[in-house]
Amino acid sequence: MKRIVIAMMLLSAATLAAQGQGRGGRGGGQGGGAGLNTGQPPGLGRWVRLAPVPEMNEERNGVVANGKLYLLGGNPVGLTGKPPGSVWEYDPAADKWTKKKDMPLAAHHLAVAENGGRIYVFGGGVQKAAGQSAYVPVNNAWEYDPAADSWKALAAMPTKRLAAVAVAANGKIYVFGGAGNYPKRDDMALDPNTAHRVFDVVEAYDPAANSWATMQTMPTPRNSFFAGLVNGKIYLIGGRVGSAFATMGSATDIVEEYDPATNHWGFLKDRMPTPRDEGTAAVYNNKIYVAGGESITALNNSVSRAFEAYDPASNSWQALGNIPTARYGVAGGMIGNRMLIVGGHITAAFGGGEPLNTAQLDAFEFAQR
Repeated sequence: MKRIVIAMMLLSAATLAAQGQGRGGRGGGQGGGAGLNTGQPPGLGRWVRLAPVPEMNEERNGVVANGKLYLLGGNPVGLTGKPPGSVWEYDPAADKWTKKKDMPLAAHHLAVAENGGRIYVFGGGVQKAAGQSAYVPVNNAWEYDPAADSWKALAAMPTKRLAAVAVAANGKIYVFGGAGNYPKRDDMALDPNTAHRVFDVVEAYDPAANSWATMQTMPTPRNSFFAGLVNGKIYLIGGRVGSAFATMGSATDIVEEYDPATNHWGFLKDRMPTPRDEGTAAVYNNKIYVAGGESITALNNSVSRAFEAYDPASNSWQALGNIPTARYGVAGGMIGNRMLIVGGHITAAFGGGEPLNTAQLDAFEFAQR
């Protein structure tokens, strides 16, 4: 989410981005290729630099399907620009990007998940007319078939929202949280200075029946958070509370566990070491790896290099040093033993505008034992 911030805040963000501060560890400088000095524990793995995405943007959603990474959506230029609605495919075997068919409805801050080789896309923010705000929450639902490069409309999600998170489990797709309007403001744009809702809503989509069901509400309403599925349970990590917009809301460190089999929430888990939102997460060997993001408070305005892992089995966190470049609004996913991190913005709250977006694609290559 974007909003003009004062020059002192921008300076602070740029300084922290360069220093890579955060409780996730302090590594060395940036650079390309293997052997980046980012402070990982010995034997864990290494960072490698891969082909940059041809189109720079931030707030894209990343999802892995059939061994390839797909990027969907992306932010508009300014609050009143049109969202690009683009789709990019990354083939790790060729280290190559390919432009795919655009989204039927250009939107940003989507909820996306893979199920059965198909990609499911829910909600987001859209622009109703040229020159108007592009932050109107919608409830559209779509299925994308990567093999056919085709889109199909699905039954609409019950709640109009953006910046929600989707996770597939047991053949269904669960859409958590997000932000949207109060009933009397339905179909109006969200704005940093206008009251709006951060949701505790959980809705489950059944692809076989093309239908929705409302599930038990989230303990903590939030948007722009991290999530992962481990041993049949879904973990929601960090994110933003209070507002859809970074400069008005607050980053949280809360971790909660949801069991889709029983539709029940567990007790609060160990807090994430570095509170943040709008980074990326992936699951590898039953641990959830969280990378990048941003955090804005009354005393702090920073974009994060933190790289941390949550182990549900021991309910504990491990700091793993830094990602190569501090950034938020970043996309990614896990392919084989590589966690991919691509795109994003290198200062908090979109300071500096589009020129400070990055096309960089880094992968953490876990050592195989």
